[in-house]
Amino acid sequence: MSDIVNGLGRATAYGALGLVLLVLGIVLVDVLTPGKLGRQIWQERNRNAAVVLSSSLLGIGGIVFTSIWTTYEDFGKGLASTATFGLLGLVMMALAFLVVDLITPGRLGATLVEPEPHPAVWVTASCNLAVSAIISASIA
Repeated sequence: MSDIVNGLGRATAYGALGLVLLVLGIVLVDVLTPGKLGRQIWQERNRNAAVVLSSSLLGIGGIVFTSIWTTYEDFGKGLASTATFGLLGLVMMALAFLVVDLITPGRLGATLVEPEPHPAVWVTASCNLAVSAIISASIA
């Protein structure tokens, strides 16, 4: 029975950390794109913004999953590792966004929240997933 309680405590801690990292991912995408992200997605039904945010959330989720899956036996060290790799993933996704913005015409953030579908959304989403895959592979 104590194993179940211990497991529930660890799952709760990792789950809470994962939620914090996901919220930070939402904030990061909101900062990198003009306007309010919530309004773009839920009120204006902007698919471009939804795809970019979804790719960020999937990327961070993948990093958190990999970090937990390969975690250290020491719970505190595993939690710290998950937080560190999750934050690294967020930073690397933001840097990748800025690099793509620098090498493409116009302002990437503004392009991503245009009401009409734009191919740059798929490039940005792919970049987010590629960065998360790279970070995840470095964990294992």
